[in-house]
Amino acid sequence: MIRRDLETVERLAAEVVGGMPADDLRAELEELKTAGPLWTLKMGCLRYCRFVHLHHRLEDTALFPVMRGSNPDVGPVVDRLEADHRRVHDLLNDVEEAARTLGEEADLEARRRVVDALALLAKHLLEHLDFEEREAGPTLRRLEL
Repeated sequence: MIRRDLETVERLAAEVVGGMPADDLRAELEELKTAGPLWTLKMGCLRYCRFVHLHHRLEDTALFPVMRGSNPDVGPVVDRLEADHRRVHDLLNDVEEAARTLGEEADLEARRRVVDALALLAKHLLEHLDFEEREAGPTLRRLEL
């Protein structure tokens, strides 16, 4: 990707020398900026965070009440899942905040914040999924939604 972007930059430089209009140059530079790996990472992080927020909100409001109603013994499991969702919510906010700085600060520290936030989110989400599948799976398989 870096080589492709550098080829684009070289082509643009030659076209500028050849009289490329300023508006065309700005448009191509914007395209280069928004198609680059850093921008793609930033947008991918933000899109993923929104998806997980929505998914958990749906489980909290639509699925968990049905689970509690169908199997009162699953209450402690749902309590833990809801607590996990609150923790994941905070971790997602950390990822979103870190990802937003990528466009503003292209320094190593900004990138490190994203990496650290993603690693912590991944660890917690994997633990959450393991618990959910193991402990809530049997009740979920019996539900008729």
